[in-house]
Amino acid sequence: MSRQWAGLLGGLILAWLAAPSWGASDLPAAIDLRAESAQAARAGGPLIVIYSRRDCKYCEAVKRDYLKPLAANPRYRDRVVIRQINQDGESEALTDFKGGASTHAGVATAEKVKLVPVVAFYGPDGRQLAKPIVGARLPDFYQSYLEDAVEQSARALNKP
Repeated sequence: MSRQWAGLLGGLILAWLAAPSWGASDLPAAIDLRAESAQAARAGGPLIVIYSRRDCKYCEAVKRDYLKPLAANPRYRDRVVIRQINQDGESEALTDFKGGASTHAGVATAEKVKLVPVVAFYGPDGRQLAKPIVGARLPDFYQSYLEDAVEQSARALNKP
């Protein structure tokens, strides 16, 4: 009996070691929303923020399948800044759009984020430039929702 338990334990340890590391699809965490949104606006695009949670598999899929490829896409990579805000980040410091001290959880609450993932598009003043994408939606259309929101945001930035 003890050999079976030892074999099972060994197998679990090997599986754990072979598994991808937690957070492998994480994007850079937001640190200073005022500065990051100004940087994006200077480049002609929005600050894209994904509101996420550490235990959200849909958030991981959106980051891995859509936001990371968008950040690498030559059409968008120099026009957008993409950051992550952790809805469950009560101790993660963050400067808000007005330059005030807050936390990831505090900004998520202020933005009325209840369910995640939420992908939001901001201008330099914290104004939303396009309607946020809430939830994981249909995979066949998610990329077009994302690209449409980026283009809408760029147009909103260029309005006098």
